[in-house]
Amino acid sequence: MTAQAKIERLYELRKEAQLGGGQGRIDAQHAKGKLTARERIEKLLDKGSFLELDMFVTHRTTDFNMDEKKYLADSVVTGSGTIDGRPVYVFSQDFTVIGGTLGEVHAAKVCKIMDLAMKNGVPLIGLNDSGGARIQEGVASLGGYADIFLKNTLASGVVPQISAILGPCAGGAVYSPALTDFIFMVKNTSYMFITGPDVVKTVTRQEVTSDDLGGAKVHGSKSGVCHVIAQDEDEMFESIRQLMAYLPSNNMEDPPHLDTGDPAERTDKKLNEIAPDEPNKPYDIREVIQLVVDNGEFYEIQEGYAQNIVVGFARLDGHSIGIVANQPMVLAGVLDIKASIKGARFVRFCDCFNIPLVVFEDVPGFLPGVDQEHGGIIAHGAKLLYAFCEATVPKLTVITRKAYGGAYCVMNSKHIRGDYVAAWPGAEIAVMGSDGAVNIVFRDEIKKADDPAAKRAGLIKEYTDKFSNPYVAASRGYIDDVIEPLETRPRLARALGILQNKRDANPPKKHGNIPL
Repeated sequence: MTAQAKIERLYELRKEAQLGGGQGRIDAQHAKGKLTARERIEKLLDKGSFLELDMFVTHRTTDFNMDEKKYLADSVVTGSGTIDGRPVYVFSQDFTVIGGTLGEVHAAKVCKIMDLAMKNGVPLIGLNDSGGARIQEGVASLGGYADIFLKNTLASGVVPQISAILGPCAGGAVYSPALTDFIFMVKNTSYMFITGPDVVKTVTRQEVTSDDLGGAKVHGSKSGVCHVIAQDEDEMFESIRQLMAYLPSNNMEDPPHLDTGDPAERTDKKLNEIAPDEPNKPYDIREVIQLVVDNGEFYEIQEGYAQNIVVGFARLDGHSIGIVANQPMVLAGVLDIKASIKGARFVRFCDCFNIPLVVFEDVPGFLPGVDQEHGGIIAHGAKLLYAFCEATVPKLTVITRKAYGGAYCVMNSKHIRGDYVAAWPGAEIAVMGSDGAVNIVFRDEIKKADDPAAKRAGLIKEYTDKFSNPYVAASRGYIDDVIEPLETRPRLARALGILQNKRDANPPKKHGNIPL
């Protein structure tokens, strides 16, 4: 064979690999409104940046006539590329090849780029669209999943890991995404469940659709498994690119700094009017966030889940920050089981990757109730407390209104190594609200009074005057400053600036035992 013939053979094989399972299956994928594995990579990465690995790999199975069903690259496309010029590793499961099922060589390809991602300190993005384990390969496919799970765990906290669910993801396949940092799903086409609708019906006699069992809406609002929901695949890839702009490439780097053109000393009088004078009147904490951060740009995580707490990424004076904020619009911003879990995981991610934390606090306490207590609010609430205590990144807090009880301690107070804690003049820092405190402390005195109602009203006013302000806490040094709301942005920017070289450490240990 001549040299030219050999080159032509190379291009023939490349063309064959590009077709995956064949044009017919590609057309079927498109008919479902879904892109192919390689088309997805092209959408996600910078144009022309993809460097494919293992294009000529094929499976080795001969059982069940599998030797007649060999496709170049098998059922997953792997390689590296860039997003906004920054390197990433990516794998994209190919549903046109044996339903994207995972076998021995599929797993080996994924594990190879996971190892490369860790060695090179580069983020890993997985595009999942698979029918699950390749039954024809038996235990080898299960072993492949386990190999990937181990790599996910070892990479956790070393490089950011992002999972995009672009089709079915069932059985053991769901655990790899669950071990990663962020899960993206697409409405109406993404599904995640341990057992599908047919198995559920057989075992429990419940009839349920795939969407109702494990669709994007369910995981984005009820289970909290999904972090970001997109309307379609194009929106998902753009959203992943936006997220990557806030993250460092690995745990040894600082997050990227960008000149946003928004002056650090900018003030906004609207902040003075946001928090109502009435302590029980709600307001949207997102308005506070948007007025404080650079250009009002806030990338929210888990927007539909545990909406009484808001988490997400933004920039402050060009620095990437993670924001945790109580939301008075939902359950008065109270902390409950779901909010605690949501907040704790986000705080720990930011601490893993050197992203400073900014907390906007307006919390009346933990949600009371039998369901909360029996559901383990003590252990779950302790997760958020543990996460803030453990974090060594710069930690800043602004108390916008209420900071009551144990929730005051949990929400990055000075006592758990909050670096800069400020309060607005209307902040209330106390064990509980005036009504409840008076009912407990002065119960007997009120009963004995000639006019119990008047006596109670007078005591409430007295308690309110004493504790419904930030100055008692400030006098003890529990608050660093009381600031006018419009000053919030410049004060936080200055504090963050001085904390850029912060060094803090926890006692030497293998790892702590967070109350899971």
